[in-house]
Amino acid sequence: MAEWSTAMYGRGSCSDSLEEERDMRGFEYRSAEQWRGMPLVHVAFGHWEGGRYRARRARGLVAVGDTAIGLVAVGLVGLGGVVVAPVALGLVALGVVAVGIVSAGVAAAGVVVAAGPLSAGDM
Repeated sequence: MAEWSTAMYGRGSCSDSLEEERDMRGFEYRSAEQWRGMPLVHVAFGHWEGGRYRARRARGLVAVGDTAIGLVAVGLVGLGGVVVAPVALGLVALGVVAVGIVSAGVAAAGVVVAAGPLSAGDM
């Protein structure tokens, strides 16, 4: 385990080298239980490789990650039934840019309800 101090804020140091941090592997968890070949829970976050971030996609009934696709999806970009993400597309969508049957966000578009400063839909 790396021993972290306040290096992220420029007041201290880290015992691991900067190169190891750049090539840090992402995180992935898949539940053993599946429904029709899809995991019940899938969590996937990308990693840094050569100074560039490589995003991962999480697909499951409950999906959490950089890009999340599922019945319940939480991530940077989300697609599914109930979605919470900055960019959200789903039946019920909550995000900065949200599109769905019911949606809420800064820029929201919804068929039934849309809430937000730049909303389009029936409210």
